[in-house]
Amino acid sequence: MTSLAELNVKIFADGADIKGIRDMAAQSYISGFTTNPTLMRKAGITDYKAFAMEAIEAVGDRPISFEVFADDIKTMEVQAMEIASWGKNVNVKIPVTNTRGFTMAPLVRKLSERGVVCNVTAIFTLGQLEEILEALAPGVPAILSIFAGRIADAGVDPVPVMRDAVQMTREMRPKGEVLWASPREILNVVQADQTGCAIITATNDMLKKLTSLGKDLEKFSLETVEMFYNDAQAAGYDIQIAANDKTQERKAYAA
Repeated sequence: MTSLAELNVKIFADGADIKGIRDMAAQSYISGFTTNPTLMRKAGITDYKAFAMEAIEAVGDRPISFEVFADDIKTMEVQAMEIASWGKNVNVKIPVTNTRGFTMAPLVRKLSERGVVCNVTAIFTLGQLEEILEALAPGVPAILSIFAGRIADAGVDPVPVMRDAVQMTREMRPKGEVLWASPREILNVVQADQTGCAIITATNDMLKKLTSLGKDLEKFSLETVEMFYNDAQAAGYDIQIAANDKTQERKAYAA
């Protein structure tokens, strides 16, 4: 079984809670950070830039991505350039389309040509990926965030998609890094590694489960049984057994 030390895929922490970001920044296995407006809203963030400055300070020199939130290309461009100015380790998340379904490839091309490291997000299809790869400046790094977890939610096996995405990116834009987004379980970390993804991003709740990676399954089984037993004892559960049932129970144990 794969252990954490054997992974080649980089692990990014995904969240908008400053304490959580600081906690993850203290972990040597965390290589970078991502966030998005939905996570920020859930965390109660009201001042976008103030949060970003605090997060940037917390992560040190590791990469961190912040997303534009306008819906028209011109305003997105202004926001992207502002976000990019916040630090050399700041990547700018650009959605693959706007809410009307119009491709943001022209904006990605303009930003990439200026040297902005784009994290193109919400990619679901290889067609979308190909269009974005063609827009990227060949010598400029970029992140291609493919939502493997949501692809799986649609009943589609994401593994072949991610494998093809990695191959396509290597051939078209070697500076690009495929990111496995929206993972659902620790197995996805192993799958991301096996398919050649450069990065996987996950929430802190999921990252806490990394201690299970590579664990002996018989030991894991015993720990699970112990958990059930200890919780039942702590709860004080009791099942009243009739006298004749107790006799049968003693006979069963004697046998």
